[in-house]
Amino acid sequence: MQAVQLAELTGRVPPGVGEALEVVAGFDAALADGLARLGPRHTEALGALAGAVGGSPLGAAPAEASGRLATGSIGAAELSAVAAARAALLGAVHDALLDRLDGALGRSRPGWEEPPGDPEPVPANLLVAGRSWLQELAIAGWRGVDDALVSAADRALDALWAEPRLRRLAVLADGLAAELRASCPVATMERIPERRWADLWTRAVLLSHGGSWTGGATAVSGRLLPLGVDVHEHGTAVQVQLHAVLEPAGEGPVRLVRVAVAAAKVDTIVGPLVWKLLSAYPTLLAALAERRAVEVTGMSLTSGGDLLWDEERAAAGAPADPFATARVRLAGAQAPAVAPLDRHPVRIAEPVLVEGYKAGNDGTFDLGGERLAVDSDRLPPSGPLTPQLVKASTACIGLLRWDAGRWTLQPLAVRSAVKRQPVEAHNGDWALGPTDPKVAKAQARSGDAVAVLSERAGRLLRN
Repeated sequence: MQAVQLAELTGRVPPGVGEALEVVAGFDAALADGLARLGPRHTEALGALAGAVGGSPLGAAPAEASGRLATGSIGAAELSAVAAARAALLGAVHDALLDRLDGALGRSRPGWEEPPGDPEPVPANLLVAGRSWLQELAIAGWRGVDDALVSAADRALDALWAEPRLRRLAVLADGLAAELRASCPVATMERIPERRWADLWTRAVLLSHGGSWTGGATAVSGRLLPLGVDVHEHGTAVQVQLHAVLEPAGEGPVRLVRVAVAAAKVDTIVGPLVWKLLSAYPTLLAALAERRAVEVTGMSLTSGGDLLWDEERAAAGAPADPFATARVRLAGAQAPAVAPLDRHPVRIAEPVLVEGYKAGNDGTFDLGGERLAVDSDRLPPSGPLTPQLVKASTACIGLLRWDAGRWTLQPLAVRSAVKRQPVEAHNGDWALGPTDPKVAKAQARSGDAVAVLSERAGRLLRN
């Protein structure tokens, strides 16, 4: 990314973005207080939401639903209509921002195409059960959530988990329930995460109608060239998401793709130890740690750009420098289409190569007078990348994100100079174990928590 591209990207916010986000915030405030307790301010917010999407394919449905909600009629149809309106408005914001980003980078991206054929139907009673709990949440509002209301989801969640085709809804609803349970009673919280919980609620409501909302997948073969890895760590789970370039074996465009693998964990497994939980993916881990390409054969690629990882269809390739890949291949690679349910500003995470900057003390990269904020808070403790290395860097592979009204860069890899010697650090460098002697020694002293917990779990199962 050059200064002229950054200037085009950050020059001005697309028209209407601020106003749209204000409308969403108004609805989120109403949801926080509970739709059974709508005051004049909340009724006005519902009307603004309906008005904002009045010219969309949703038509008059949100306006009719808002009117019924204002009179105390809170049914599944009304909640589905306002959830769809909220999602559509955020989707429009997402599209405006992504269009601005693609235009600045010169990045091509196809439109979304629905897969042919009708999706396999899922048991309607399970979807109804999920919507029923979501309806109770909306009626009570976040401030009215207590242990009894959260526990009311247990039976529906058990049923959802038992149906593989509803796994996305089950994971989402279970996660929302866990956050609410940990926050009970919500009314005593100093600050309620209104936007986050409204996002989760909205997505769950929409999933409770379709079940999956996923596109089709095609088999692809070719050479996968890693760019960088984003590590998402939670107390009970870890996910590693690789951003990469796929060079097809035959005809077809070079593509930007994502690879995600995950594992369950406990909160005592942190830092470099999380990589041991992903030992079922040795080819992928070796590619990250050794900076190698991967030859994939007949692996499934979704319409949204997710390569569904299969170790049996992957083989280690030759060494591949991610910075060389970014410099040569990134500009011309085709970006994936965005699935309808993924059209949300928070989900924008586009890989870029940034060079020729000066890292400032204010947490920005200065590209010839244009400044780009750097989000060092996203650096994972499972790799060698540190704020100090980022500050000393001269080149960076990162993800462009939209956060709190501005574009930010999340570093995935940097080239720095330490004692006048060039140094590279990538988030995936420790995928096969720490390469820093101090970290490796500290880990050896503390013991292998993964091995200990695995042995204890095995003993419990044997007993």
